[in-house]
Amino acid sequence: MKREELIKKWLDHNLNTEEQIAFKQLDDYNELIKMDSALRDFKAPKFSNTQSYQEVKTKLKPRVSQPQQWLKPLLRIAAVLAIGFSIYYYTTSLDTTIDTEIAEQTTIALPDNSMVNLNANSTVTFNESHWNKTRAVELQGEAFFKVAKGKKFDVITADGIVSVLGTQFNVKQRQSYFEVTCYEGLVAVTYNNKTTKLKPGHSFKIIDGKLLATEKENAVQPQWLHGESSFTSVPLKYVIKEFENQYNRTITTENIDLSRLYTGSFTHNNLDLALKSVTIPLNLSYSISEESILLKRE
Repeated sequence: MKREELIKKWLDHNLNTEEQIAFKQLDDYNELIKMDSALRDFKAPKFSNTQSYQEVKTKLKPRVSQPQQWLKPLLRIAAVLAIGFSIYYYTTSLDTTIDTEIAEQTTIALPDNSMVNLNANSTVTFNESHWNKTRAVELQGEAFFKVAKGKKFDVITADGIVSVLGTQFNVKQRQSYFEVTCYEGLVAVTYNNKTTKLKPGHSFKIIDGKLLATEKENAVQPQWLHGESSFTSVPLKYVIKEFENQYNRTITTENIDLSRLYTGSFTHNNLDLALKSVTIPLNLSYSISEESILLKRE
């Protein structure tokens, strides 16, 4: 049997006893066995078809008079292995990102059955394949977490990191606004390399770079989970931003001090009632057009 046919049958694991003996008598038998072992131990993404081909050329002793056709199926096998390992490496390193639009909320089950309620206009990102090693999510916007007991669980935001073992808490991180409220268990908030621990009912609030004193929270969950946004001594500009997150309208103002503090709440399912809840306590008036709302002093 010709040399090339022996190698093809060897690649297919289809050699009989006589052919096996003949195959072992080939001049480059040892090199072929070493190359086969190397392919079995192959790991992506360091594989290079070109480099492997060059190594094959230097190790084997081709006969110039006969084209080495047996190399083609071998390289095809190597290429398939490279693609397979690369796809596996790529897909398992991908992050999962979930977004909500304006006036939209969603619930997310994490790999350990921890639950995340994501508020409107928010984003949460996590890596499922690495979850057993590191329980961590990145948050932009606002979310309420019910964390299953286990290893440390981190919520990473642009302003700080919230760390727990198993508890319920709310995190809100929007531009120049960072607030964490603990509803169950113990929450550690790291801000500017300083850690603050929160017990149930206590909050940590930073607005415009200033740490604000907060009252103890008696509720067992944030109000936005029940269709209502609530505020305690929050500048009006942040109330307006949250209003825009819950209603698909742009709000403009006229001769209004946006640093005025607002305490109160507004509903997410009735535009007129929500506007009255904000404007009446502040002696403001409003007018509604097709896509925008104008607020001004009375």
